[in-house]
Amino acid sequence: MAHKDYNKPRKSGGFFLIIFGALLFILAPTYLADSPELGIAAIVFGFATGGLGFYLNFLRGRGKIR
Repeated sequence: MAHKDYNKPRKSGGFFLIIFGALLFILAPTYLADSPELGIAAIVFGFATGGLGFYLNFLRGRGKIR
């Protein structure tokens, strides 16, 4: 019973952020080709969104390894 809380899946939405960031990173510059500033901003925002999702899904809550 001590491990019951440990084995619960986290409801962080990290997987959604990873998928959304990847789609934004890949597809938005294609649609925003007429405006290079918005295309670059979409690439940066997609990369940041995917990175945040990766952090929430895989890295948050891990202890330091000694």
